[in-house]
Amino acid sequence: MTATTPAPTGASAAARPLPPQLLLGVATAAYQIEGATHRDGRADSIWDAFSRIPGAVVGGESGERACEHYDRYRDDVALMRELGVQVYRFSTSWARVQPDGRTANPAGLDFYRRLTDELLAAGITPWLTLYHWDLPQALQEVGGWPERDTALRFADYAADVHAALGDRIHHWTTLNEPWCSAFLGYLSGEHAPGEQNPQRALDAAHHLLLGHGLATQRLRSLDASLDLGITLNMTVADPVDPHDPADLDAARRIDAQHNRLFLDPIFRGAYPADLLDDLAARGLHLPVQEGDLAAIATPIDALGVNYYHGDAVSAHPPAAAPLSSAAPSERPKRSPFPAGDGIFTHPRGLPVTAMGWEVQPEGLTRLLRRIDAEYTRPAGVVLYVTENGAAYTDVPDAEGFVDDIERAEFVRLHVDAVVDAIEAGVDVRGYFYWSLLDNFEWAWGYDKRFGLVRVDYDSQSRTVKRSGRLYQAMIAGRSVAPPLDPRP
Repeated sequence: MTATTPAPTGASAAARPLPPQLLLGVATAAYQIEGATHRDGRADSIWDAFSRIPGAVVGGESGERACEHYDRYRDDVALMRELGVQVYRFSTSWARVQPDGRTANPAGLDFYRRLTDELLAAGITPWLTLYHWDLPQALQEVGGWPERDTALRFADYAADVHAALGDRIHHWTTLNEPWCSAFLGYLSGEHAPGEQNPQRALDAAHHLLLGHGLATQRLRSLDASLDLGITLNMTVADPVDPHDPADLDAARRIDAQHNRLFLDPIFRGAYPADLLDDLAARGLHLPVQEGDLAAIATPIDALGVNYYHGDAVSAHPPAAAPLSSAAPSERPKRSPFPAGDGIFTHPRGLPVTAMGWEVQPEGLTRLLRRIDAEYTRPAGVVLYVTENGAAYTDVPDAEGFVDDIERAEFVRLHVDAVVDAIEAGVDVRGYFYWSLLDNFEWAWGYDKRFGLVRVDYDSQSRTVKRSGRLYQAMIAGRSVAPPLDPRP
C-alpha cells in the first residue's frame, strides 16, 4: 500500500496485530498548548521573548493563549481517556517551574501535580519531558545554553520537578530534540532565541548534552528506580547518487551533524572523529572539559526517537528548488548545519505534508533498526517513538469534523513501520503520535495543524478528527488497520 492509499474503513480490511509491548500514546509540549504565559508566577521563556520580535513568527502569533490547556486540562485528559491512549507525553515549562531559572515556583509545580493526578485517575501513564525548548528568558539574558552554567541550572530544575512529581511519575525524559534547541535556536535563527552564531550553537549543543547527563545523574541519585532517557530528532540521510563520492560525503556530514553528534557521546562517551575534523576545518570546536563526556554518557534506560521524514542529500544542487521546511517568517535564516556548506536536499517524488516534508515511513523502520544495532541494543536501552506526525490542510465541516484521510493514512503507515522494526527484532516499546491537539507550531504560528483533535482557536472547542478515530480504533482493537467508521 502506498503513502497515498486511503486508510481502510470497511470490515474487509485486514488487521495486523500490534505487538503486546507496544504502547500507543500522544505527545504535546507546554508552550504549544498551555497558554496562561504570565499567570501564577510564570515568567517569560525565550519563546515569549522571541515571539515579540517583529517577523519572527508567522502572523506575529505567540503561545500566550495557545489551547488554554492550563485551564482546560481536565477536558483534555477526558478526551485522551475517550480515545483510549495509554501514555501521555507532556513537558513541564521551566519558565513556569522556575520563573527566574533558579527558584522553584510552588504555583507552577501545583499545576503539574493536578495534571498528573488527573492522568493517573484516568488510567493514563504520565511521561514527563523536562525541557521542550522553553528556557527561562532570565537564563538567556545571562548567556543561555551556550553558557556552561545553564547545564548546572538544568540539573537543579530537574531536582525541583522531581521533588513535586517523583512519587507519581516513573518515565522521565531530560531533553526534547537538543538538535533543534542548539541549531535552530543559535545558528539558523528560525527558533528562539534567534541567534546565528555557529560557535555558540556548538557550545549550546555540548551544554545541552552536559545538562542531560547532569540531570540524569541527579535524578538517579534521588530515585534509582526511575526510567530515564532523552529524546532525539533524527533523520535518515541518503545520498542522491550512492556511487558519487561527493554525495556520499554529503550524507555522511548530515548524519554526523544531525544524528551522531548526539548519539555518540550519549552511548560511546565521545564525539565522532569525522565530525570534529569537519568542524576544525571551519575553525569550530565543541567546548569539552574534563569529565564532561563521562557525565553525558551516564547510562539511560530509554531513547526516544522523533521521526518525521528522511532526506535525500547531494553535493550538487537539484534542477528544481531544494526542499525546505523552514517557516516563511520574515526574519532572515541560514543553514542550521555548521558544516553543511555545499549540501543540497533533493525531492524524490514522494507525497509531502503541509510542512513540505516527504512521507517516508520505511525510513522510520531503517532508522530504528540502525539505532538498535549500533547504539541501544549493545547498551541494553529500549526504544520509543516519542514523536511522529503530520500537518495537512484541514477543512472542517459544519460540525467541526475533519475528514483527514491523509493524516489517518500517515498514522497507519508509520505504526505499521514500527511493527516492521519490532518484527525484525528491534525492542520498541511505544509509539506516541504528535500531537494530541492542534497547537502553536513554533515559528509557523497557528498556520500548521498536526492534531488528532481539531482546536477551534476562537472558541477553543475540541473535535476529534478522522485520524483520531482511526487511532482510537487501533488502540481498542490492538491492530494496525482495524475497521473504522470515521464519524463519531
